[in-house]
Amino acid sequence: MIRRTPGSNESDSEKKPAITYWAKEQVRCPVCKKPFNQEVMHKGGGRMIAGNLTEELHRNFEPSKRFGRVYPLIYDIGCCPKCHTAFFWKDFVDIKDADSLARIEEDEEHRKQEVETIFPYYNLRDVRSLYDGIAMYYLALLCYEKVDIAYAPTFKRAMISIRLAWLCKDLDKACPDHNYDYISQVFYRKALFFYQQTLINETGRIESIEPIQNFGPDMDKNYGYDGVIYLCGLLEYRYGQRQDGELRLKKLDEYKRAIARIFGLGKSSKAKPGPLLDTAKDLYDKISAELTSSNVFSDQG
Repeated sequence: MIRRTPGSNESDSEKKPAITYWAKEQVRCPVCKKPFNQEVMHKGGGRMIAGNLTEELHRNFEPSKRFGRVYPLIYDIGCCPKCHTAFFWKDFVDIKDADSLARIEEDEEHRKQEVETIFPYYNLRDVRSLYDGIAMYYLALLCYEKVDIAYAPTFKRAMISIRLAWLCKDLDKACPDHNYDYISQVFYRKALFFYQQTLINETGRIESIEPIQNFGPDMDKNYGYDGVIYLCGLLEYRYGQRQDGELRLKKLDEYKRAIARIFGLGKSSKAKPGPLLDTAKDLYDKISAELTSSNVFSDQG
């Protein structure tokens, strides 16, 4: 992968205008206690040209002549270059649990090896590329595995997994024939597991989602808890197991009913995001069609 580094021979006339800047205040890693720089994306100036919203509630951004293709998601995660601890930026301050931090510290070599197996030669110190950003997200996925349930790590792993799936699809377009499309599918299935486990943990009062302020899944809009239910159904429909046909149909019927409840609330509430209702109705119709064609549950709401 070609990387432009400081001191390269690229002339001033060829340089693209800056997409990011370094924040004045450094971030202190709660694990190794070392400070490091925070890379922040500039706002405005035509850097983000919003494109279509996918049925996965992912906002695509169109490339501009001045800045090229920009990936805003990659700047939402921070990673300490000293100990490879990666979190959403806010959690570098919020996570104070000593046991969680100790587990992350003990796991440093393991998570570095895990990430380097799939994304070798990533960089944590210079201006990040799409490739670097993906590696940071994967490090974060492994770090949240060690975090106490008080910080809602299951949901955070769900959001990180679906974003990794999106970013790996972007990487596959930029660098085809390197199996990043396959890796994207793996992360979609991880997202399916973690989103559904989030619902199980919340309804079973095992792990609260109360600490979550923005359910995403992307950065441009918060689709709330309804968005979590919708994504569980969508990911089950697209990536759920197909070996046991009866179990698949049973799960799809459960999500069809859950999505129907979203409709019932949404029609009477202006607070419900319109795009979510549109995509949920489309998913409802697709699930209904599969259930009907299988002649199972076809006579139920």
